[in-house]
Order: sequence, then structure tokens, then C-alpha cells
Amino acid sequence: MVRLTRIYTRGGDKGKTSLGDGARVSKLDARIAAYGTVDELNAAIGLVLAANCPDPIREVLGRVQNELFDLGADLSVPMENDARLRVTQSQVDALEHDCDGFNAELPELKSFVLPGGGKAAALLHVARTVCRRAERALVSLSRAEPVGTAARKYLNRLSDLLFVLGRALNRAGGGSDVLWQPGKSREKQKERGGR
Repeated sequence: MVRLTRIYTRGGDKGKTSLGDGARVSKLDARIAAYGTVDELNAAIGLVLAANCPDPIREVLGRVQNELFDLGADLSVPMENDARLRVTQSQVDALEHDCDGFNAELPELKSFVLPGGGKAAALLHVARTVCRRAERALVSLSRAEPVGTAARKYLNRLSDLLFVLGRALNRAGGGSDVLWQPGKSREKQKERGGR
């Protein structure tokens, strides 16, 4: 387990930080960007959990928060260090299982969904977009250094799950999805005489 007796170390005052294996790198390093964005995603999920969230969704998101720490630990150490905590395929499989389970209860989509609805659902859509950014940061890192296959899959599946959970939250709150209506603003402009 981790023991933190002092929060500040002054070690990062010159723009460098330590990886999980003790190596010092720039705070602008692609690895730092990747696990830093995963940390931001975890905080966004914390906001969802601070809102009104049904227990089944709360349980899944609580597990995901812990797994995002696993992912951060994975990304904080280069792949050549085999003895470190790594994200596993079973964690990816669990996300797929959750996605399928929640999606089975939802009506079929006939349009793209706009971020919104209830507060918790809107916050979950924000978390989903942060997840996609974390995935892009991970892909960027993988162009420079090896990254675990399960880590890449995890973020891809998680963004899908967060989308489904956003829809499930709207339904649980008695609302529905906010659907995209292509060209709707142009129609309104025509009705007003093109102004």
C-alpha cells in the first residue's frame, strides 16, 4: 500500500516529476499527459457520483474509479518493468458486460444523442469526453513508447460505457435522451425570413 506522510516534496518545482519506477521526466512528457488525463477523468466521475445517482450505476462508477487508479499506475511505469500493476483484459471484459447490461434496458437509438438531460447525465457526458481525450493521449504515448493493449482497450470501452450510463441516468430520472435534430436551426431561420 501507499503511505503518504508528506504531501509536498518540492521535487517538481523545476518542471520535472517522477514516474512510478523513480525515473525523472518532464511534466510535459507524453506519459505524464496520459496518466494526468486519466486522473482528470477520475475526478469527472467523482462529480457524477456527487450528484444523484442510482445504486447500480454508483456501484459500477465506484469500481471504475478504482480501476482508473490501476490504469494510472500502469501508465506511470514503462512496459519493460514487468513487475508493476497492469490493466487486464478481465477489466475490459467487465466494462463490456456492464455496457451490454445497461444498454439492454434502453430504447433503440434513432439519432445521435446530445450531451444533457439531467445533471448527473450531463456530468457523465463531460466524463465521457474527458475519457476520449485520455484515450487520445494514450494513443499519442503509444507512438513513442510501448503501451499495454488492455490499457488502450480499457479507455475505449469505458467511453462507450459512460455514454450508455448517461442514457441510463436520464431514463432513471424520468427523462429521455436529448436527440440531435440535423439542420433544426436552419429551419428556424427560414421560418423567420432568413435573419
